[in-house]
Amino acid sequence: MSDYKYKRVLLKLSGEALMGSKNFGIDPVVLKKIASDIRPAYEDGVQIAVVVGGGNIFRGLSGAAAGMDRAQGDNMGMLATVINSLALQDSFEHAGMHCRVMSAIEMHQVSETYIRRRAIRHLEKGRITIFAAGTGNPYFTTDTAAALRACEIGAEVLMKATKVDGIYDADPVTNSDAKKFDTISYAEVLSRNLHVMDATATALCKDNHMPIMVFDLDGDQIFERALRGEAIGTTVVE
Repeated sequence: MSDYKYKRVLLKLSGEALMGSKNFGIDPVVLKKIASDIRPAYEDGVQIAVVVGGGNIFRGLSGAAAGMDRAQGDNMGMLATVINSLALQDSFEHAGMHCRVMSAIEMHQVSETYIRRRAIRHLEKGRITIFAAGTGNPYFTTDTAAALRACEIGAEVLMKATKVDGIYDADPVTNSDAKKFDTISYAEVLSRNLHVMDATATALCKDNHMPIMVFDLDGDQIFERALRGEAIGTTVVE
């Protein structure tokens, strides 16, 4: 593990990333790839926590836009993250990795209830720990949940794996002149209103000096390279 820069990390995955080429739900091929990417670092003793979104199944904001009560929609979205977390757990365990799912909403039959000290103990014992159900509260995104959990467990970096290879000053999909940042400050992310994570998550990382690393989930050995501190994607720092 000596060649890894980071020894304890939190990986944030979007729910949409689990869809792969599908329009809805979970693509088993994506689950296997994520497990395959994580396994070498896991076997080398890196302590890995995961937060996954639920946008591939249900998004509270979309429900609210259609007239649903926002709190009710967010509760449904949090349950969607539990489904994704269980799918990831199954994939990790099939790949030979010990894994626990800890939910911010109590559901003893399918997951453990989130307790900070117990989560840290799981990590210390070499178990991948997946934090499900966001913060357990409506109006907070899974980005905020990822920032919160990263700070709580003492992670050295929050890694956000997306479908884009970093942070740009404009949407690179629609703007060919968009400029990519190698590093950028929290203040600039907030002032420019760059949608790296939501403002609450970014501010929480800023206040607690938690670096954010943004990279493309589909990159070659991207997770290992990020752990080694290679200059990939974009890093948000002081």
